[in-house]
Amino acid sequence: MKYFLGNSPKWFKLTIIAFLIFNVAGYFTLSGMLMGWILIGEFIFCLAMALKCYPLQSGGLLAIQVLLLGLTTPGGPGLESGVYAEVSQNLEVILLLVFMVAGIYFMKPLLMFIFVKLFTKIKSKLLLSLVFVLICALLSAFLDALTVTAVLISVGIGFYNVYHEIHSSDLDLNKDNTLDRKQLSGEALEEFRAFLRSLVMHGVVGTALGGVCTIVGEPQNLLIGGKLAAAGIISVDNQFIEFFLKMAPITIPVLIAGVITTAVLETTKTFGFGQKMPPVARNIIEAWMEKRDKERTAKEKYALVVQAVSAVLLITGLALHIAPVGFIGLGLIVIQTAFIGITDEHSIGKAFEEALPFTGLLVVFFVIVAMIHDQHLFAPIIGWALEQDASSQPAIFYLANGFLSMLSDNVFVATVYVNEVSNAYEAGVINKEQYEHLAIAINTGTNLPSVATPNGQAAFLFLLTSALAPLINLSYGKMVKMAFPYTVVLTLVGLAAVVYFL
Repeated sequence: MKYFLGNSPKWFKLTIIAFLIFNVAGYFTLSGMLMGWILIGEFIFCLAMALKCYPLQSGGLLAIQVLLLGLTTPGGPGLESGVYAEVSQNLEVILLLVFMVAGIYFMKPLLMFIFVKLFTKIKSKLLLSLVFVLICALLSAFLDALTVTAVLISVGIGFYNVYHEIHSSDLDLNKDNTLDRKQLSGEALEEFRAFLRSLVMHGVVGTALGGVCTIVGEPQNLLIGGKLAAAGIISVDNQFIEFFLKMAPITIPVLIAGVITTAVLETTKTFGFGQKMPPVARNIIEAWMEKRDKERTAKEKYALVVQAVSAVLLITGLALHIAPVGFIGLGLIVIQTAFIGITDEHSIGKAFEEALPFTGLLVVFFVIVAMIHDQHLFAPIIGWALEQDASSQPAIFYLANGFLSMLSDNVFVATVYVNEVSNAYEAGVINKEQYEHLAIAINTGTNLPSVATPNGQAAFLFLLTSALAPLINLSYGKMVKMAFPYTVVLTLVGLAAVVYFL
């Protein structure tokens, strides 16, 4: 018990052990369908407790048990069911996480350079917040939301460290060299933390606003886009643009509403937003940035140029869909490391550290998804929803996916629902137009309401568990509170758009 699940709370360890024991006993006394629903509940519990223990371990133990109890099979090449079939059908999503996130890792200096310039050049907090939301939305539409969030975290930690270093040492970066260290303590420090906290939260909401728009914005988008392409609803050769156009009637109004919400929150200074940067903090950070620009070497400047060219190639490759997304990411890795001169294996290996834990968790998802498929767990629910009037089905799916995505990971929820709807389409239960509308509702339903809690959005969870969160006093409760107005606006505007356009 001392070493089981590491530093997780004792109650959590005992709960997981109780789950494992109960499942074995239940296997001999309960039906496969009932056991499947119990395991889904246990798995969602593990996802909801991600701050206590990363779900790869606790959820992985349940996934192994699912296989041992025979509720699904490992499968293999040529088989149409089982875990291998689920993974092979979603290989492009896995390649996206492995190679695209790693490819963007080498572009971080350029992204940080852009964010830092914005941070120091724009004086108005309202304007800065709006720019952060829009820039994060734009980047997340072409890149991975986790990577954009990682850049936000790096920028936030960098600025906080500069502030802390000057506060705790004799270093003086104040422009006029008249810094009184007492000005950096107490109220000024709390104001600076509140400023960073609000700005980072605006940015991470921006990743959700942009991530829902394109096929590469979130992992589940790629899965849904692949299903739409297989059904002939969008072109295989032009998935990026056609997916964007299919989602635009919902996502564009939501994006506009999100930007307006940002402006209202900053103007009214409610829900923890509106704090401006203390003047003393701005002075020392601007001076630090000037010092950093002067010290930038020729090699670093050259690397920024290579990264900028790579960014243009990335956007072009995605827009023209010249190759699967993962392959484009791998190409980015090769081009950037070759031309910048990064040839050491260990230096390249660091780029994969951010994505691989979530990639492993995604494969665990597919074990549970395979169980749902083999035990036909969602068939009654999907069947009931499909029996409703065709005009009300998109709204039903939007709300159902949205509610579950507030509690559980949105990739898991989207994978389950889109697979079931796809099966219904292939069985002739729904027509192509219904299938298209339901796929759009699933995509927007899992991406928008999920900003309510860190459980639903991987980027939010990444921020909450990062080294930046304790520095700026960002707790689970504060994140939920700050996300609440966005949750209400994005959910309602998205629902209205779904009802009106679908």
